[in-house]
Amino acid sequence: MKPLGNQKPFETGTPAGAGRGLSLRMGTIGMSIMLIVFLVAVVFAANQNDVVGWLVAIISLGWLLVFSFVVFSLRTAARNAAARINEAQQQFNRANGIQDPTGTGVVDEATLARDLKLDHSFKIVQVQVRVIRDHLAAGKSSDEETVGRALETIEITSHNARSMMKKNDDGPVEGTVVD
Repeated sequence: MKPLGNQKPFETGTPAGAGRGLSLRMGTIGMSIMLIVFLVAVVFAANQNDVVGWLVAIISLGWLLVFSFVVFSLRTAARNAAARINEAQQQFNRANGIQDPTGTGVVDEATLARDLKLDHSFKIVQVQVRVIRDHLAAGKSSDEETVGRALETIEITSHNARSMMKKNDDGPVEGTVVD
C-alpha cells in the first residue's frame, strides 16, 4: 500500500525495547557491584570477627536490598508503562482507522460505508458508459437526449464520488492505494 497526500504512515518512533538493553545492563552491573560489596564485607567481617565488620556487612546487605527493590520496581513500572502506551496507541489507531505496524488495516464503519458508496458510484458510471457506447454504436439513429442524460449522470456521480474522497478544502485527494 502507498499513502497518498499529506498522510503520515504509522510510526512508533523507536522499535519496542530499543532502550531496554542499556537499562538491563545497567541494572545487572549495579546489582553485581552491590553483591560484590556485600560479599567482600561478609568475608572481611568473618576474617576479622569484630562488630564493626558485621555492621558494615549488614549495612551493605541493606543497600543491596534497597537497590534490588528499586531496580525491580523500575523494570516493572517501565513494562507497565510501555504496555499502556502500546494499548493507547492501538486504541487511537482503531478509532482513526490507521493501519497498524503488522500490516493489517483497521477499518471502521464509516470507512466501510464510504467504500460501498464509492463502489456504487463507479458501477453507475460503468452502466452509463455502456449506455453511451450502445447509442454511439447505433449511429445516427441514436437518441441524443439519452446520451446527454447519461453524460449528466456520469458528471453528477463523479462529482459526488470525489466529494466523498477528499476534504472540503478542495486540496489533493488523500488515501491509500492498495496494490
